[in-house]
Amino acid sequence: MLWFLIGLFLLGLISGFIARIFIKSPRRLGFWGTALLGIVGSYAGGTLGALLFQDKLDIRRAGTLIGAIAGTLVVLGVWRIADRPRRLR
Repeated sequence: MLWFLIGLFLLGLISGFIARIFIKSPRRLGFWGTALLGIVGSYAGGTLGALLFQDKLDIRRAGTLIGAIAGTLVVLGVWRIADRPRRLR
């Protein structure tokens, strides 16, 4: 269990770092924020991959590095769109 958590943390850190290279985050994230963003993105990427490839949907599976990066890019993009300032008409 400990190795799973360490691996998940490292996967989240790497995928969060790579995703932040491509999309600028709306707020300053530190080390822990980048890791948390990557972990959330890896679960989103695993779920997205399961839905696209008609695989068994398992919430405990975080996916691969490519899926984690793709999921993190999606999460970061949605966060960036949601955090945009609203224009008054």
